[in-house]
Amino acid sequence: MSQIQHWSTTHHPRWLVFLRVILGLCLFAKGVAFLSDSLQLQQLIEGSSLQNYPWLPQFITWANLLGGALIVMGLFTRISCLVQIPILIGAIVFIHFKRGMYAVDTDLNFTIVILLLLLVFLVEGGGRISLDNYFETNKK
Repeated sequence: MSQIQHWSTTHHPRWLVFLRVILGLCLFAKGVAFLSDSLQLQQLIEGSSLQNYPWLPQFITWANLLGGALIVMGLFTRISCLVQIPILIGAIVFIHFKRGMYAVDTDLNFTIVILLLLLVFLVEGGGRISLDNYFETNKK
């Protein structure tokens, strides 16, 4: 793991920092949208095979809010991405495929892009301009 961390820190282009911040803001905005309209998320889950888990809408909402904020700051980036990946895979498999890939109101393409970015930052980490790197370099 330390080899991946070292490689990520030394080979992390600065434009990836902006991409990481945009990714975190998108996740945070989705969490705010779910928080402001929790009925929408609940209806999506009730229409799928995940309806037996009443805690799931709250978990998804707060995972998006907290995970998005952490990714923006670059704090616990890999862990935050790891928590978000199953949520997005579940959205693709249980929500988007059930509604149809070409449904009018689907955001499948956006979900796939976010999932791919999460996979990138799961490997890359927060990079040089992140709290992960700051705490790693200033250990005592």
